[in-house]
Parts: sequence; C-alpha cells; structure tokens
Amino acid sequence: MTESKKNSSGGAANDDDADPEDCIIDEDEVDELFQQQIPTGVGEGDHRVFIVHPDVKWGSKKQHLTTAQLQMEEAVGLVATLQNWIVVDKIILSTKTPEKKRLFGKGNFQILTERIKSMPHITAVFVNVERLTSLTERELVEAWGVKVLDRYTVVLHIFRCNARTKEAKLQISLAEIPLFRSRLRNDLANMDQQGGGSRYIMGSGETLMEVQQRILKERELKIRSALEKLRRKRHLLRSQRKQREFPIVSVMGYTNCGKTTLIKALTGDARLEPRNQLFATLDVTIHAGQLPSYMTVLYVDTIGFLSQLPHQLIDSFSATLEDVVHSDLIVHVRDVSHPETENQKANVLNVLKSLQIPEHLLSSIVEVHNKIDLIHGYQPSESDALPISALKGQGLEVLKQRMESAIVKSTGKQILTLKVHLNTSQLSWLYKNATVQEVNVEAAEATALVRVIISTAAHGRFRKLFPVAV
Repeated sequence: MTESKKNSSGGAANDDDADPEDCIIDEDEVDELFQQQIPTGVGEGDHRVFIVHPDVKWGSKKQHLTTAQLQMEEAVGLVATLQNWIVVDKIILSTKTPEKKRLFGKGNFQILTERIKSMPHITAVFVNVERLTSLTERELVEAWGVKVLDRYTVVLHIFRCNARTKEAKLQISLAEIPLFRSRLRNDLANMDQQGGGSRYIMGSGETLMEVQQRILKERELKIRSALEKLRRKRHLLRSQRKQREFPIVSVMGYTNCGKTTLIKALTGDARLEPRNQLFATLDVTIHAGQLPSYMTVLYVDTIGFLSQLPHQLIDSFSATLEDVVHSDLIVHVRDVSHPETENQKANVLNVLKSLQIPEHLLSSIVEVHNKIDLIHGYQPSESDALPISALKGQGLEVLKQRMESAIVKSTGKQILTLKVHLNTSQLSWLYKNATVQEVNVEAAEATALVRVIISTAAHGRFRKLFPVAV
C-alpha cells in the first residue's frame, strides 16, 4: 500500500509545488476509461441468486470471530444492495478442503449440484469466498451451467453501480484489471487445449493473447496516470488545509455503521444523505464543523470496510485512504447493535494497521459505540468507548469534548490568554488565525484578555507581528 504514496517516476514528489494545471483530468477521459471495458462475469440486468457459503471447519481459513450464519447474512446483504438482484435460495455447506478445485468433498458437491440443477430459474451462484481461482470458476460454471460469482466480483459490481466521482470510477477500473487478467489466462488455457495457443497475428510477430495482454497493460498505465493526477490535486488541497491549520478528523468504520449519519449530526450539513446500505460512500468527502471551543475541524468521511475485503480492492482504494494517514485524529465508529460488532472492529483495525498509520494516531483512536438507541439499557463493554446515537443525537456533546481534548494534544496547540490592544488589528488577526474562546474587555485601558487555542506556529507569527502584545 505504501507504493501509492510514491511518485510514479520513482522519486519523491514535491506536492506543495505542483502545478494545478497538471492535476486537471477531463470527465470525458475518465468516463471513457470507466466504460471502455466492463467485466462480463456479472452480466447485465437482474439476477436471481443462489448463495453458497463454504463453512471451513479447521485450518488457516477458518473464521474464529464470527459464525457461518452471520457470514451468510452479510452475503445476503451484499446481494440485497444491488437493484433487482434477488436471493432465491441459500445453503451453508461444511468443507475441510476449500483449496480444492470444487471447494467441497465429493458428497457435498453432488448435493449442491443437484440442488442448483433443481432450480432452473437461478441465473447466478454466489460462492461466499474472497476469490475463486480461474480454474475453480471454470469447473463450477461447467458443473452448474450458470454464472459463478465470488465476493470480489460482487463487491466490485456494487462499487461500479455506486461510482459517481472521477476518482471512484478510476479506482474501480483499476481494481477490475485482475478480473480481465484472470479471464485472459482462462482463454489461453482453452486455446492451448484446442491446440491454438500459438497462433500469431499476421505480420505482427505477436499472438492474439500477447496483443490482448499489451492492450490491458496500456489501459492499466492510463488509469494509474489519471489517478496520479488526482492524487496530486488531493495533495494540493491537503497542503491548503494545513496552511489554514484546520485539524482533520478521519471518521472510519465498518460499512453501514453510521459514519455519514454521525458527520451530519456533528456538522449540520443538510447535503449529506445517509443511506441504510452497504458501501453507500465510496469517496472521501470532507465536511467542516465546530467543536465546543468554536475550533473549526474538518471531518473526513471514508469508504466503509468489510470482512474478507479482497486485498486488490484495498490496494486500489489505498490512495483514497491516504488522507487518514495525514489526519490529526481517527474516530472509529461501531454499530454496537450488530451481532458481529467485535468481528467488525477487528477487521477495521487490521486494515488501519496495514495502511501504516503512525503509532500516535493508532494509540489515540476515539472509539464510538453507535446505535445505542437500538439496544435497551445499553452499557459500554469497553471503559473508554463513548456510547452515542448519531440518529437521535445522544452522547454527541461528550464526543465533541473528547475530540477537542485529543486534537489539542495531537496538534500541539496551546490554550493561552493573550492581552490585546483594541485599537489595533490584534483581535481580528486572532479570530482569523486561532480559535477565540473568550474575550474579556477592559474598557478603561482599551484592551482585552483573549483566551485562545492557537498553534505554536501561529503564536510565533502573532508575537512577530505584534511584539507589544507579548
């Protein structure tokens, strides 16, 4: 993941000096890349889906923090996210050897095949595993006679359906590249079986497969180049925010835990429209709000996490999550009404660690237990967690105070009382460059004692500009 933070030419980019013109990418260019190749594995239109969950009984692939039933519920939720996709049946089957081509032993595989064959109205089988190998997928399609999908394919299709911004479209296009490569390998294997794998295109010296691989590589390079432009633009915006010294609060959590609802409650931003849906937020969005001291902070709304989220998807969206590394505070939101809340917490923290977030940020995470309104008489299971209901507005004042204390500590800001002269621009300067908490005017002296939260740098500039105020 760290590779996404490097300059594509191999050297360190000086983002503060980047030319804004270099960061512009045309909407039509993005749409052309987004629509140029659409994975065919999912198919167009509606699907009547049969879900199969392989329940691994032991070994490294066994899930210890959840149950097969809860994993099946999440798979059903993924399908329900897609318009006009319907779950017509589902089954949990035990397996000792999920690495086999057909995932199950002979007996269970026969039971499964007979069940699928008995329902001719099924159009797709969703096998609830992270990734199926191209060989396994081909075996299952041949055995069942319908489309076969894994979590990577389904989640990626959800992302494609929800993509709205340039960056989301490009990141999804990049994440789809492994699907195309897998299908090319499939095609190559089929051609070899038919004795046609070495056919050359007349006069080119390349096989058809080599041409397709080259075209795919060129497409990948175009997408990465376009994403690099957007990355430079994001760095410019981040640099501007730093110059204005706005603290950044990254709000993170499992998908559908209530992050957007919380940010709306903290900022009063009426434009935010939270949806009770997995992956409703695909892009990093930033919203300004005020803490009790009137300090302005910027809340970063991030993409939600998912258990067994395929690594290629995390890699593709790592540039989006770059803002988290540069934040001043992380707020981890948990849906404590969900039966898998502990497993969800573990998944989020594992992803945060993989992002190589600085230790001081990880150790100062503010944990929020959301949706307490759905649990009668809820008591926090962790002493430092803050119980809230973002929807009902419960517990938000305590949360704001906790965030404020954490931000003052993490940013190195100081709480000072400064004496200013009212016949100068000192007070107006402080309003622009610091957080003014209280002003006590001494009319006889035409001065005021001003209580402020101010950064070390801003305080240094104030002392330089107004030495008599020190």
